[in-house]
Amino acid sequence: MKLSLKRLFGRSMTGGLDLAETPVPTSPRSAARRTALVSLALVLAIIGAMTGGYYFAMRPVALKIAVGPANSDDLKVVQALTQAFAQNKSFVRLRPIQTDGATASAEALAEGKVDLAIVRGDVDVPKNAQAVATLRKNVVVLWSVPGKGKKKGAKISKIPQLAGHRVGVVGKTQANVNLLKVILQQYGVDPAKVEIIQFPASEAAEAIKAQKADAYLAAGPVNSKITSEAIAASAKDGGSPIFLAIDSADAIAQNHPIYEASEIPAGTYGGSPARPEDEVKTISFAHHIVARKGVPETTIAAFTRQLFAVRQQLVAEFPLAAKIETPDTDKDAVIPVHPGAAAFVDGEEKTFLDKYSDYIWWSLMALSAMGSIGAWFAGYLKKDERDNNSHLRERLFDMIAAARRSDTTEDLDQMQTEADEILRDTLRCYDHGAIEEGALTAFNIVLDQFHAAVADRKAVLFTMPQNPQRTGPQFRAAGNA
Repeated sequence: MKLSLKRLFGRSMTGGLDLAETPVPTSPRSAARRTALVSLALVLAIIGAMTGGYYFAMRPVALKIAVGPANSDDLKVVQALTQAFAQNKSFVRLRPIQTDGATASAEALAEGKVDLAIVRGDVDVPKNAQAVATLRKNVVVLWSVPGKGKKKGAKISKIPQLAGHRVGVVGKTQANVNLLKVILQQYGVDPAKVEIIQFPASEAAEAIKAQKADAYLAAGPVNSKITSEAIAASAKDGGSPIFLAIDSADAIAQNHPIYEASEIPAGTYGGSPARPEDEVKTISFAHHIVARKGVPETTIAAFTRQLFAVRQQLVAEFPLAAKIETPDTDKDAVIPVHPGAAAFVDGEEKTFLDKYSDYIWWSLMALSAMGSIGAWFAGYLKKDERDNNSHLRERLFDMIAAARRSDTTEDLDQMQTEADEILRDTLRCYDHGAIEEGALTAFNIVLDQFHAAVADRKAVLFTMPQNPQRTGPQFRAAGNA
């Protein structure tokens, strides 16, 4: 039965029986309503915290990526990826950090200055580097140029014949020189007996025209513009470049796992007759996108997903983008794969809920437990107030019996005044949440009984003749009749 507070205030305890229409004061806020508001506030706080956590977890993350040198194909591809990620408003954004080359990029990653780097597979890969993707494969091209005029010399058609000659290495990186030495040593040629000349890629054509070397080495993609221009320069003035096959490519790959046996297809570098005329065996190595070991798994998984999602968008402008491949996920891979990239490749990438569901569940459980503990503690703090109100209700029971035995209206008025105080205290307890609506209903029943006892006793006293000689026991007898 729902309690009406209007009924509780409608009866005056200090006046007569005709004051039932006394104006009703405002009812105090019920404990149930206050509890509902607190619960609603708590739910909104939880939703706000979860929303904030989701925003914090899903906000864009900027990764620094080291790449170089300037004007290289690698740098152009990274810049294109940066623009594509920004236009798509992707979760991961890129901040290119230009370096002098793959070696410098690897050093930046090792020092923790960047999160990602483009490195060559045949350089010293940092210990904190983990593979994310294979950007491209590079092939080694070795060719000789027959001398002209006074510089005309013996025709070089095999690698062992390089001993005692000059070999020009396209590019200023030491990695290309080390690569040449690996090839020479495989064929028993002492690198000290070979004069190695290095020149920038931009000067390759002029160096070949000036016959600065007897043979040349270039490393790059099969369709590398730099290699094609260098070979074209070798064919001018009627000359014809001779491609030197690396027949021991399989052995080199066996001894140096960073290299792979490969082939240069016939006619790769154009010309008439085709350059080369037949397929040429060689070795290849990869350029990798690697990540620092400390970068979160979810971040790298998202980056890998974005990388392969936009790859086809870049093919028209950068054909090299079509060569981007997933990393080697085998346990014996030369460069260990990053767990985030492996999760993408294996289809085990975790979503937001997969990763944080346990935390969310435990947080809700903790909040529920805290709410229960808080409710118990709040009830414990109000225990004394609740016990005191229970004693006051018992006092009201005693006053009912006392009212039925009262001898004078003055005593009844005093009991009504005390009942007013008990009512005020009870409503205060209800407003504070110390007692529930059920307890207030029970109190109302007791209060009604008290009102009835007072009203009945006053009716008896008013009907009695005013005889000062009448004794108290007679009054009580009349009240009990």
